[in-house]
Amino acid sequence: MRPAWALGLGWLKFACAKGYGGPINWFLSLSIWKLPARLSYAVYLVHFTLILAVNSSSSVQSFFSVPKLIFDASAFLFITTIIAFVITVTIDAPFSTLTKLLLIKELCQRKLSSMKVNNTVLMMRFLDASARIPRAILLGNTLDLGNYHQCLNILEYVEDMNVQGKYCMVHVSLNQSTLMLFLERPFVDLEKDDFNRFTIYERLEKRLQAVFGMQSHDTRISSGRTPLSNINLRLAICVPESCTPREAVEALFFNITEYNINLEEQFCRLPNDKPWAPSDYIAIIIFSSILFIVTLSTCFDVWNAFISKKDTGIRTIYSCFSVYTNTRRLVTFKPGAEPLHCIDGIRALAMFWVVLGHTFLSMISSVNVLETFQWATTTRAMWVTSATITVDTFFMLSGLLIVYSTAGKLSSMQLLKNIHLFYLNRLLRMFPILAAMILYEASFLNRVLDGPKWNDMVTPILNCRQYWWSALLHIQNLYNPLHACLAVSWYLSVDVQLHILSPIILVWVLTGKKNIAWTALIAGFLITLVAASIYNFINDFGSGLFANNVHELERYFAYYYSNTLTRASPFLVGMIFGYILHLCKGKYPHIPKAILLTTWTFALLVLAGVIYCVPLNFRDGWDNQLADNLLNSYMRPAWALGLGWLIFACVKGYGGPINWFLSLSIWKLPARLSYAVYLIHYSLILAMNSSSSVQPYFSIPKLIFDTTAFLFITTIIAFVVTVTIDAPFATLTKLLLTKDNRKTNNKK
Repeated sequence: MRPAWALGLGWLKFACAKGYGGPINWFLSLSIWKLPARLSYAVYLVHFTLILAVNSSSSVQSFFSVPKLIFDASAFLFITTIIAFVITVTIDAPFSTLTKLLLIKELCQRKLSSMKVNNTVLMMRFLDASARIPRAILLGNTLDLGNYHQCLNILEYVEDMNVQGKYCMVHVSLNQSTLMLFLERPFVDLEKDDFNRFTIYERLEKRLQAVFGMQSHDTRISSGRTPLSNINLRLAICVPESCTPREAVEALFFNITEYNINLEEQFCRLPNDKPWAPSDYIAIIIFSSILFIVTLSTCFDVWNAFISKKDTGIRTIYSCFSVYTNTRRLVTFKPGAEPLHCIDGIRALAMFWVVLGHTFLSMISSVNVLETFQWATTTRAMWVTSATITVDTFFMLSGLLIVYSTAGKLSSMQLLKNIHLFYLNRLLRMFPILAAMILYEASFLNRVLDGPKWNDMVTPILNCRQYWWSALLHIQNLYNPLHACLAVSWYLSVDVQLHILSPIILVWVLTGKKNIAWTALIAGFLITLVAASIYNFINDFGSGLFANNVHELERYFAYYYSNTLTRASPFLVGMIFGYILHLCKGKYPHIPKAILLTTWTFALLVLAGVIYCVPLNFRDGWDNQLADNLLNSYMRPAWALGLGWLIFACVKGYGGPINWFLSLSIWKLPARLSYAVYLIHYSLILAMNSSSSVQPYFSIPKLIFDTTAFLFITTIIAFVVTVTIDAPFATLTKLLLTKDNRKTNNKK
């Protein structure tokens, strides 16, 4: 009887596990059984004692009936389950955890002992994948990454045990009593010059640690008796997966507890330790759907263009996702009535400068970090450290084009009646690539690469999973400036907000009356400039991204760098020059050579002066709050003013070789791709830097080479994204807004 029962249950389990259970498997697999199943052991031990106690304490005899039996069984089951839950949580679970820890510790010791005695080759693989003393400590390097991939590829079966490699990063402070005995010995004494180098490095690092992602890697602790005593080394250790770094070091080397050496674990990594998230599945569905539609649209378009050669009349809609059509449009350039050719060169070069600046940031954690910091504080580095000002180039161009493209085409009343189209056109044009990059960063970015510093990617990935909505609503600079999804998208938030506010001035510019237009433009600029100046002098920000501490940097970025008010003045300068170009459209005013030479000299001096002043607060010993306030208030509109004259002079025939260079046709395609390049490049730089198995060595040729590589790869990706995502949605948006505009005109 009993084996027959077991035989029947065995078949039932087999059938359910292999997909032949039908409704029985569905019923037995319901999630409501999971908690009772976990409590079943405790319920089994508790229930009979409870039944006996209740039965024995009853003052009257029970009367048997089936309803009574069901009622009593339900009551006992409910009460027993509650008691079992309490016992499991308070007694069983804690002891289970302790038992697991003890067993894991015992398993760790077994693995380590087995390697030391019976498998020294395996032990050497673990040691070989672990860190050594960091190279170039005197150049500021305190990190050794070991061999990440070699460590995780360790997987062997030894004495009935699976030995899997685990990569861990630990901190070891040299300011410890035992290590100080070594550091104070004569053969590690440092010369005065070496001490001075560490002192300079310490000051520079404090100003840069938060900017370059070094906040969690404190390499300076309390002051010690030698320069080396201030160092906190970051070392990679490869250990078996059931061991902690401390256990492995004590078993393979010496007892660090006995010598009072503090070893702090930062993180550990195992193979395939990236769990799948809902955003991953959403990304697969959306990107696969786009790929499918692009393939169908391209096949339809190629068939009509080269095989059937028929115009179906609906080709625009069905071919809007076609790679063939969108590529042709992207590389075809049609000049307008009075094209602003020089703007293409300015936009492309500004984008190159942005990539250069971010590439330099990625090289800060180099082997020769001290030399990198020292070079960055010199005037020779201005062409790199001044890159932050280039964002104001885009604000200025945005303001210029918003006036130049609407003045003469719309009246004030037309703008107000079509204000929804004015806003929708801007938002919908920016949406496709922004949404695609947000989805990519929240999903695939976590899977494309991996490496010893991949933990640095966790924050941007989690930011996009949490704050994707604020990025799409363009409110990140107001709501979550320090936890932005897509770090570079703060610019889009500010730009959209300025675009939304621009009709306050634009409605007066479009009246067609010059006095009213000039009054509105100048008044708007002066009000904004005065308000921003008052704001800056009240808050006393630093004048750059190189703060003395983390709190100061966060305050600067959240309340100044990504603030709409402080970024509005370049936008308004752009609106003024856009109106000047509109008034002079088709005209080429004569400017005397003396005035022309004076104006060009002034503009170039202003641009050069701003480039010189941007990194001033990076200089060692800089402490001038008045200068900081003046720079924060006026250097951005001054930069926009210099660019405004440059554009005006080039458009009106006074640009000379500058206009020739900026108007070259080679800039047209990079200018069209600049928006996509801007959104894509920083994620690529972060991913490549975080997946690197070795630290880079900073040099100018290395910086130029990496910048060129990032530009080339990003441009290719931007081209693909523009052709497959941006261009199709741009066509659909144009069709939608044109249809809406026709309906509005018909109602009129």
